Formats: sequence, structure tokens, C-alpha cells
Amino acid sequence: QVQLVESGGGLVQAGGSLRLSCAASGITFSRSAMGWFRQARGKEREFVAAISWGGGTTYFADSVKGRFTISRDNAKSTVYLQMNSLKPEDTAVYYCAADLWGRPNTNRDSYDYWGQGTQVTVSS
Repeated sequence: QVQLVESGGGLVQAGGSLRLSCAASGITFSRSAMGWFRQARGKEREFVAAISWGGGTTYFADSVKGRFTISRDNAKSTVYLQMNSLKPEDTAVYYCAADLWGRPNTNRDSYDYWGQGTQVTVSS
């Protein structure tokens, strides 16, 4: 059974930082590309960041470039999203996703499995 379990969300003031984690099981994590998406209330789910299976290629949405970083630990089957300089507009439910073909990309329809999400709330 495939599971992607996000953690690390919470309430933070603007300018603060959070680190999200996503622990995967039931997939060959070391061969999977991983992505982070987010969905604010009343909006569509949007791409945030993605990382290749080996970690050598990353992509970021323009809105988070320079503030967020994505990394992975294949030994722990975990992907991370470090979020710095948070803004109120970063408030959303954050989801991790796995692309079993190892293709990091921005298209949510390319991902095969999704986590249940973790809430991030940034107060002004």
C-alpha cells in the first residue's frame, strides 16, 4: 500500500520559516521524482517545487524561488520542503506527490500518488 505522509505544517508569522516533510512507503522512492503542491481555500491546486529521483534537478514556482528549497533523503524515503521568509499568501494546504517514472515536473496530472496534505498558515 502506497502512503505519502506529510508533516511539519502549522501556524507561523510572516517572515518565519517552516520545514515540511513527506515520508513515503510502498513505492521505490529512490527512483521516483517528488513534488510539492499547495491549495489555498477557493483556489486550484498549484505547483510549488519538484525534485528528480537523484536530487540533482529541482524546479520551483516563480512565487517561491529564492525562499523555498526542496531536498530529499533517499535512505529515509523522505522529501523536504524548507520554507523561509513566509508570506500570508503562502497559506494553503501543502501536498507532496510522487511520479514513479522519475520525471520532475510542474504538471500535477503527471504525479501518481498524493499525500493527505498538511496545513500551513502564515499570519500577517
